[in-house]
Order: sequence, then structure tokens, then C-alpha cells
Amino acid sequence: MSLDRSDVEKIAHLARLQIDEADIPEYTQNLSNILDLVDQMQAVDTSSVEPMDHPTDAVQRLRIDEVSEENQRDKLQSVSPAVDLGLFQVPKVIE
Repeated sequence: MSLDRSDVEKIAHLARLQIDEADIPEYTQNLSNILDLVDQMQAVDTSSVEPMDHPTDAVQRLRIDEVSEENQRDKLQSVSPAVDLGLFQVPKVIE
């Protein structure tokens, strides 16, 4: 698929990008090359390829679920400007 100057200008406008006039031909060529590559990839026959849910079939290693730090809530809340019933109080940001 080949793009022309007006296509690149429309794309830049929609994406809210400001492109220098001197750079438009280079953008046009680069975007056309990308779209040509996508067309080539779309043309590949993948009907005999089995879909993969993960490219390496890796399994996530899980760590033991154990406490690694002590509870520091009282220490952290001691420097807080406002605490109520063990909860940090913050200024209202939505009216």
C-alpha cells in the first residue's frame, strides 16, 4: 500500500503531530514501507500453524507466600499529617 503526501498530512493531523514540510516525503516513504511489510505478513499462509498461548510455554515460578517485612503502619502513620482509625486521611480531590 502506498501513501501519498495528503495521507501523511491527514494522519499527522489526526494524531495531533506537527511535521515539518521537508520531512513529509521521508515520512511518506517510511509509512508506505511499514504498510508494505504488513501486507507481506498478511499474505503468509498460517493455516497449518497451531496457535500458541505462549511462545516459550514457560511456567511462572511462584515464590512461597510468607511475610517478608514487619508491619510498620504505626511508624509510618506517626509522621502523617492526618490519621483516623488507622487510616491515612488525604484532602478531597473530587467534588
